[in-house]
Amino acid sequence: MRLVVAGSPAAAVPTLRRLAASDHEVVAALTRPASPQGRKRVMTPTPVSSVAAELGIPVIEATRVDDEVTARIAELDVDLGVIVAYGALLRRAALDTPRHGWVNLHFSDLPEYRGAAPVQRAVLAGDRVTAATVFQLVEALDAGPVFATSPFTIDPEATSGDVLATMADLGADVVADVVDGIADGSAVAVAQTGTPTLAPKLTIDDGRVRFDRPSAAVHAHVRGVTPEPGAYAYVGEQRVKIQRVALVAPEGGRTGGTSSSDASLAPGALRLDGARLVVGATDGVVELVEVQPAGKTPMAGAAWARGLGDLEGVSFA
Repeated sequence: MRLVVAGSPAAAVPTLRRLAASDHEVVAALTRPASPQGRKRVMTPTPVSSVAAELGIPVIEATRVDDEVTARIAELDVDLGVIVAYGALLRRAALDTPRHGWVNLHFSDLPEYRGAAPVQRAVLAGDRVTAATVFQLVEALDAGPVFATSPFTIDPEATSGDVLATMADLGADVVADVVDGIADGSAVAVAQTGTPTLAPKLTIDDGRVRFDRPSAAVHAHVRGVTPEPGAYAYVGEQRVKIQRVALVAPEGGRTGGTSSSDASLAPGALRLDGARLVVGATDGVVELVEVQPAGKTPMAGAAWARGLGDLEGVSFA
C-alpha cells in the first residue's frame, strides 16, 4: 500500500522507520514545520522531518491539514494514512482522502486517557499498566474503533519520557501489523467500550511539585512531568528543577515505604541524611536524587543542599 505517515516528535520515528522498511511504500511524511529550539532558539526540523530526509521520503510541513495539504495528499494517491503524535486534528475531507482512511497510534488503553498526554497522565496517576493502541481515526477525539491493543507494564521508577520511548518501539510493531492486516483485508476494528477519561496537555503549572501529599504521589508527580514540562519547586525565591527522586524504604534504603521516624519532617522541609537529601511528605520522606538550581547544571541533591549551609527552616514552598 501507499502510505503517508504523519507525526512530529521522536515518539513517531520508530513507526516511520518500521513502515519505511516494510513491503509498503511511504510516499510522504507529514510533520510540523521547523521551530526554534534551545537557548539560542535555532530553527530545528522535527525528528520526523530529519529521519524522513535521511530515508529519502518527501516531507510535507504543515501546522494543520487544510485544503491545500489535503489536496497534496490526494495527488499522492494514498491508500492509508498513519498518525503518531502529529499534533493537529484532521477534518472530514482529510480523513476521507486515503482509500482506507487513517489509523492512529495512541499510547493508552482506549478509551482511557484520550488526549495529548496519555503517558504523562498515566505516570502521574501512579498507574502500573497501560497499552499501545491502534485505532481508526474519526473526527471525535481518539474515539474511533480499535484495531489492536498491546499491553505495557510501567516501570515504577521510569519517567514519562522513559515510558514513551519504550512504548514508541512497541507501538511501531503494532502499527505495522495493523497496516499489513488492512492491506490483506484481515484487520477488524472494534468499537471502544467503557467510560472515557481525558489526558489534556500538561502546562508549566502542572510541573510544580507539592509536598503536602503522600510520598508515593510526590514520586509519581516528578516522574510524570519529566522531561516535559519538568518538575520544580521553590526555596524562597529560588526555583529549583527536580530531576529525579526516589522513595525511601523503612530501613532507610531507596524504594518502598517510609519509616515512622521520618514522619516528623514537615512536608517540604529539607534534611541531609548522611550522603543523601530528603524532603518531607505527609507520610514520610522522598529522596531528592538530582536537582538543578536556576542557572546551574544538574547536580546531586546532597551536593546542592551542602551549598545551602544550615538547612534548619529551609523548605520547599
